[in-house]
Amino acid sequence: MPILGPEGPRAVTAGAALLADCLEAPQVRVDWRPPLERLSPDPGVDAANRVAVERMLAARPVLVAVATALETIPGMRPDLLLHSGPPLRWEDASGPLRGALEGALRLEGRDSADLEPCHHHDAVGPMAGVISAGMPVLVVEDPDSGRRAYSNLNEGLGRVLRYGANDDAVLDRLRWMGSVLGPQLAQALAAGGPIDLGAINQRALQMGDELHNRHRAATSLLFRELALRGLSTESLRFVDANDYFYLNLAMASAKLACECAAGVEGSSLVVTMARNGTEFGIRVSAAPDRWFTAPAGVPLGLFLGSYTQADANPDLGDSAITETYGLGGFAMAAAPAITRVVGGNARTAVEATLQMYEITLAENPNHQLPALDFRGSPTGIDVRRVVETGIQPVINTGIAHREAGVGQVGAGLVRAPLEPFLEAHRFLAAERAS
Repeated sequence: MPILGPEGPRAVTAGAALLADCLEAPQVRVDWRPPLERLSPDPGVDAANRVAVERMLAARPVLVAVATALETIPGMRPDLLLHSGPPLRWEDASGPLRGALEGALRLEGRDSADLEPCHHHDAVGPMAGVISAGMPVLVVEDPDSGRRAYSNLNEGLGRVLRYGANDDAVLDRLRWMGSVLGPQLAQALAAGGPIDLGAINQRALQMGDELHNRHRAATSLLFRELALRGLSTESLRFVDANDYFYLNLAMASAKLACECAAGVEGSSLVVTMARNGTEFGIRVSAAPDRWFTAPAGVPLGLFLGSYTQADANPDLGDSAITETYGLGGFAMAAAPAITRVVGGNARTAVEATLQMYEITLAENPNHQLPALDFRGSPTGIDVRRVVETGIQPVINTGIAHREAGVGQVGAGLVRAPLEPFLEAHRFLAAERAS
């Protein structure tokens, strides 16, 4: 640093000694990044977001029925197949989605069908997300608002339709689920009354689940309910052998809560995150019928057998509705064991949850995380906060093989692309200015 003295300029240096002092001092790492866009405060948006997130938190999901998709899902038709993620054309479908669609056509005995997103019918499906007219679906309801959400039944892991497998064994399992398991579940609910999914979600988070890729506790709690309601030994064994059986119930619960928050004018709350294996898309409360999309990323993860990262299909499924509701990747602090499946360690699981508080509007008092001293899970993604921070929502997910018919090859983590959030923010800003 130059200093002007009586004999002219002199130089004073702060060199090695100061550097050594800095290196010996306690180190604090700051995950700082410049904002994508600098936003001005907007009291109108803040007020709308309070309304929307309060509706999300107030939802109380209960399982009330099981029946075929044709009987229950609004707008369902025999010649319609529902799929995960934003809308897409057959020619744009990835390998696993094509495999699942082809399997569903064979299951229904059809040569062709129209395609529409599950989300356009208040429904969600994991991975390929394919729901056909004859499949049994879960009916989840919020008693206060009367809103409903729907999902299909979970087949298990490995070679299953939702990962694009469609051989005879896959279809035979689906036929058994339609003819035996679905009707027995319907009878159990008719005889014993609704099942409180909100209570199961709450308890499972305190027993080591995060309710996207770990459902061991939730499935066990559901099993206890079903065991008292007269299901056959065959059906109970199927549920007992499938730790992921509760996944579709968690997804329908999350979809219901997000739908309760949709339609609030001016709100920048995200009510949908979904992927179809080609594109990732979001929808926001103020414009719930409009998709904002970008190419889907490829999850990084752990792989089964000899499969590698090169086999992974781009991100796929409606199951990111769990993260949209503050579960899954947002609640990984509750489930350190999930890192054995998707990668990382117990510390990174906690760090992921802590980071998500920076882009959400609330903490869900019903979803308390023991590892964070029972702090509520970060809930209600705000488009504005994503844009301001540049923090991408974290999603833990299964990984499907790129080719149709192979099935699941691993599980891992992926970050939502930023482009849809930027596009949504600019759209909402233009709407407010008009």
